[in-house]
Amino acid sequence: MLSINDTVTEMVQWVFPEHAGAPGQIHGGRMMQWIATVGNMAAARVARGHCLLGAMDDIDFLHPVKVGEIAVLRAQVEAIGRCSIEVGVQVFAENPASGLRARTLNSHLVFVKVDEQLKPVPVPTTLAPRGAVEEALFAAAQERRSHRLSRLGRRASAAAEVRDEGDEELRWAFESCRSVLPEDTIFGNTMFPGKLLMDIDEAGGILSMRYNRGLVMTACLDALDFYAPISTHEVVTFKAALNHVGSSSLEIGVKVLTEVPWSGEVRHACTAYLTFVHLGLDLRPRPCPRFVPETQGEKRRWAEAEKRRAHRLERIKRLKASIQEGR
Repeated sequence: MLSINDTVTEMVQWVFPEHAGAPGQIHGGRMMQWIATVGNMAAARVARGHCLLGAMDDIDFLHPVKVGEIAVLRAQVEAIGRCSIEVGVQVFAENPASGLRARTLNSHLVFVKVDEQLKPVPVPTTLAPRGAVEEALFAAAQERRSHRLSRLGRRASAAAEVRDEGDEELRWAFESCRSVLPEDTIFGNTMFPGKLLMDIDEAGGILSMRYNRGLVMTACLDALDFYAPISTHEVVTFKAALNHVGSSSLEIGVKVLTEVPWSGEVRHACTAYLTFVHLGLDLRPRPCPRFVPETQGEKRRWAEAEKRRAHRLERIKRLKASIQEGR
C-alpha cells in the first residue's frame, strides 16, 4: 500500500519566450500540456503501465507564470479505484532571484490504466492515507468522484453527438483541422491529451483575439470529460464558438471531433469551456466589445454560459480563500 506522499512526482520547467502566449507570460495551453504530462507520469508510476486521461476538473489560473520564472508542478495520487487513478496537481511560480514561490493553480485529473488494446485493467496497488492531512485529501477525492460519475454516465451517448443545433446561426465561430501524427502520441497510436489541450486552448485563443482585436490570457478551463480516444492519422476538428461576453472576459466553447478519414466515421472526443481575459498593451484587463445574442443558437449558448459563469465565480472565490488559509 502507498501513502499519498509516496506518490509525489515533481516537474520543473524554466519558462522561456518560446512558451509565451501574451507577451512575457506563459501560454495557457502550454501550462495545460505540462499539467497533463506530470499528472500522467505520477499515474503511470503507480499503475506500473500505460494510463489514459479520462477527465479533468476545473483549472483556474490565479495569476500567470512569467517568462524567466520557474514553473514547479507537483503531482500526487490522491485516490485509486479499480482501474482509475486521481492525481492532484499544484503549480507554483518561482522567482529565481528571490527564491519565493507563489501557487498559481490547482487541478485534479483522472487517469485510467489500460492494456495494449486500450481496455481498462486493474491498478495493481491501493492507497492508504497517512495522517490527518492525507485523510482529508482522500475524502475530498471521494466526493469529487461521485460528481464525476454522474457526468461520465453519458459517455457513450456523448461520443455520438457530433453536431450542435444552431451552429449555422453563430456570428462568431472558428474551425480548424489537423492530422494526428506519431509525434503527438505518448504510447502506441493514441494522441497524448496534453497536446490536445494545447490545441484546444489555441483554438479558443484565436477566436478570442479576433473578437477583441487584441491580446487575451487564459483564465479558466471548466471540468472536461474525454468521450473517445484519438488515434494516429485521424483528423481532429476544433469547432470554437463565442458563448458569453462579460466586462473584460469571455467564454469560448470548443468542441473536438475526431474523424477516421478512410471510413468517414466521426466521434465526439470532448467539449471544453474556456474563459479568456482581454488584455491591453500594459497586460492589464481591459473591456471587451459589447455582444448581444440575437439568434436562437446564440441565446441558448448565452443562457447556458451564464449558469457556468456563476458557478465559476463561486469556485474561484473558494479557491482563493483556501490559499489564504494555507499561508
